[in-house]
Amino acid sequence: MNLISCEKLEKSMVELQFSIDAETFKSAVGAAFKRESKKYTVPGFRKGHAPRAMIEKMYGKDLFQYDAINDLFPENYEAAVKAAGIEVVGAPAPEVVSMSEEEGAVLKVKVPVKPEVELGDYVGLTVTKDVKTVDEADVDAEIKRMQERNGRLLTREGEAQNGDTATIDFEGFVDGKAFEGGKAEHYALVLGSGSFIPGFEEQVVGHKAGDEFDVNVKFPEEYQAEELAGKDATFKIKLHEVQYKELPELDDDFAKDVSEYDTLDELKDSIRKGIAANQEKQADQKVENDLIDQVVTGMKAEIPDAMIEGRMDELVQDFQYRISQQGLKLEQYLQYMGMTMEQFKEQFREQADKQVKMRLAMEAIVAKEKIETTEEEFEAEVQRIADAYKMEVEKVKSLVDAAAVKKDLAVNKAIDFVKEKANVVTGETEKKPAKKTTRKTTKKAEKKEEETQNEENKGE
Repeated sequence: MNLISCEKLEKSMVELQFSIDAETFKSAVGAAFKRESKKYTVPGFRKGHAPRAMIEKMYGKDLFQYDAINDLFPENYEAAVKAAGIEVVGAPAPEVVSMSEEEGAVLKVKVPVKPEVELGDYVGLTVTKDVKTVDEADVDAEIKRMQERNGRLLTREGEAQNGDTATIDFEGFVDGKAFEGGKAEHYALVLGSGSFIPGFEEQVVGHKAGDEFDVNVKFPEEYQAEELAGKDATFKIKLHEVQYKELPELDDDFAKDVSEYDTLDELKDSIRKGIAANQEKQADQKVENDLIDQVVTGMKAEIPDAMIEGRMDELVQDFQYRISQQGLKLEQYLQYMGMTMEQFKEQFREQADKQVKMRLAMEAIVAKEKIETTEEEFEAEVQRIADAYKMEVEKVKSLVDAAAVKKDLAVNKAIDFVKEKANVVTGETEKKPAKKTTRKTTKKAEKKEEETQNEENKGE
């Protein structure tokens, strides 16, 4: 391979031009003929026994030359990228400039590369930290949830009421025909939960165990299954059992039963402290996110579309893995939601854009501040992964990409650097340096933003 040129284009695209010598190309064409000739039929010859000249005359002189290009491209492209000293972030778009067994081949490739980043301010940034005071209503709500979890289900002899659990068989019909997914047996439905079509649960209320009756409803116009949206439906119901929940008294005995505390006041105090700690954690995380947003807003970079699309693909794969752990395939999920893969993937664009920009900004700070990951930090991270997955340390080392792990750790150190150099304003007057937090890296540092959102959702 001989690198002819490396030309920078707009939006972090690069055009490489490289050549493959005649001897290498001619040898590859011969190998392609031996391998592929069996596929072609030529009148007057047994299949696979026609001379090369006859096959090329019938199917085209460049037939095996293109096969040779396909065979030679990966290795020679990789060599061209290395010779050009570029960091590729997407798939190449190759084009044959010329090819012949006498002169070899010349290829032109357009490829997206990691963009150059021009950082704005990232030292001395100011951000406000707002820690909420604990609302006693939140404490009471948690106590209520604990009370609900520890309630006993008892059989109701009379009519079903809101809040009761009704065990039912049901089958749905539209225009007199049963529809897919509209049938179940011994389904436990909490009345008043709003988990079924509007109007369904209200019509179960007032019935007794043993009753058989119809429920008439109308599917919402925006219902995910298009064939049912806006349609009138009748459900045949058989009510097997009605149960209600008897809640325990909220007293010291309750505290002893559900916790390590002896009194209800001690339990509430523990919950109060837990909420406060969670709010503090959320406030710290928001400080971090706000600082990262400031750094990202101040930077300049021509980010190729391939980087955003690639991160979107990774987020889709992450989602697919999570639902597969619940026994659900992505195709089934998309069908249930009434979405195409393109529509589903597009939902991740904003998140992917933010994560890519964050990563680029932090990597630029790593380079500018010469931030490095020590071997001790790497070993500690490997140990953390080993402990989390109950694996041997050496096994983890054999599975992970050490360079990628060290890069992730360096990115996290860059985030800590920005925090250490920032001013955090609490309320209107108090100023103090941002507290350095020890974070655990994930497989990909970009998931930090996603994990943060999950934590915030839990606290709401």
